[in-house]
Amino acid sequence: MQANVGDMLIIRGAVVGQASRKGEILEVRGAAGSPPYLVRFDDGHEQLVFPGPDALVEPTGPA
Repeated sequence: MQANVGDMLIIRGAVVGQASRKGEILEVRGAAGSPPYLVRFDDGHEQLVFPGPDALVEPTGPA
């Protein structure tokens, strides 16, 4: 998984009925865009995240 500051991290709900979490990547702490990421989620909570297979990065910059 590769990401840049400003990209969005989306973590899908783990069980039926659980909403996905979405947040902006504030810092990329791994080498060459790899995890961990410091993420600010929609509710304002900031967390250091090591994304699993249920996560994806949505680029926000130019393609």
